[in-house]
Amino acid sequence: MTDRVTVIGWDGSPLTAAARSALSAATLVAGAAHHLALPEVPERAERVRLGSVSIAARRIAGHRGSAVVLADGDPGFFGVVRTLRAPEHGLEVEVVPAVSSVAAAFARAGMPWDDARTVVAHPRTLRRAVNVCRAHPKVAVLTSPGAGPAELALLLEGVHRTFVICEELGTAREQVTVLTSDKAADHVWRDPNVVIVIGGGGGAGTAGTGGGWIAGHEPGYPGGVRGWALPTRAAGAEPLGEGESEQLRAAQLARLGPRTGDLVWDIGSGSGAFTADAARFGAAVIAVDSDLAACTRTDAAARRAGVQAQVVHGHAPQVLERLPEPDVVRVGGGGAAVVAACADRRPERIVAHAANRDEAEAIGAALTSGGYTVECALLQCVELDPRGWEERERSVVFLLSGRAPDRAP
Repeated sequence: MTDRVTVIGWDGSPLTAAARSALSAATLVAGAAHHLALPEVPERAERVRLGSVSIAARRIAGHRGSAVVLADGDPGFFGVVRTLRAPEHGLEVEVVPAVSSVAAAFARAGMPWDDARTVVAHPRTLRRAVNVCRAHPKVAVLTSPGAGPAELALLLEGVHRTFVICEELGTAREQVTVLTSDKAADHVWRDPNVVIVIGGGGGAGTAGTGGGWIAGHEPGYPGGVRGWALPTRAAGAEPLGEGESEQLRAAQLARLGPRTGDLVWDIGSGSGAFTADAARFGAAVIAVDSDLAACTRTDAAARRAGVQAQVVHGHAPQVLERLPEPDVVRVGGGGAAVVAACADRRPERIVAHAANRDEAEAIGAALTSGGYTVECALLQCVELDPRGWEERERSVVFLLSGRAPDRAP
């Protein structure tokens, strides 16, 4: 029975001595068709086409002899190593790595990639991968059939990005194409490919000024300001009433829990402070307001915060019909009618606020009718001057939140 399997990464370059030695001794070789066609694969070895890695792992575990698995790029980076190391297979894995396809793609583009996000797009995760592309200025997307450059471009409608599409890296058919996202949907792309999605400013440039200390996007306001739900002016926006207080915003953020891969709707964005905060958590945000001045404020607040946001000018609920599906929604204006329209789109969570009990009851009824579990809290905030403990400002507001019981908690 096989208790050790050698996993060899292949990036199109000649195999290393260690890889050739492992292959020469192999009695079973698993890989894609182009791997099994390599001249180094022994003729006597059993050949397994690598479709489902789990099925192949069970076959390898039951094989008597020496097994080798061939995979593109670095097999430890979103590759087969994770599956092969699963406890149920009982395999000891030895890895001969190669240059990952992501590293190769950025090399072809002549760009650094320590500040990039990397996501895997399958048909079931495509929407979340697109949301990362909305939220971050530099993203590498490892695509798959049905979740390739054309599908990415279609779901990014309304968001301008530049695509660097690297097809069949490391092969004689390798091709690198640079074009805007609105053109990518018009082409048929060869698999496998890696798409580098760049744009939106705030770190998408090709030349750094000294580098960072951590891979990926580092959140935070310029100047290293700590915290979230900051006072509205500290967030680079102007307060516009009780519904814009940082205390209410903190409670709304706590109930929504925006995260990387989410799409947040901020309806009635007002000052733009909530939009900026939600984007700082790594979520993609679409901010909606019927007031053109509010849209301008929101766009400016996002830019000052160093985050990405799409701002849509229009009246809710009508304008919501053409927006992509949200994961969580903050309703900052529009009352029960807008809340009901949002509930029809089945986001995981919705938060709204009301200035009086009648409005709160109407919003609560809309959430309940939409099938949401509803919570309501009366938030009273009194801002004090600590020098004399005198009252500066007082606000009282109803906070309502709805959670869809058929979605993840």
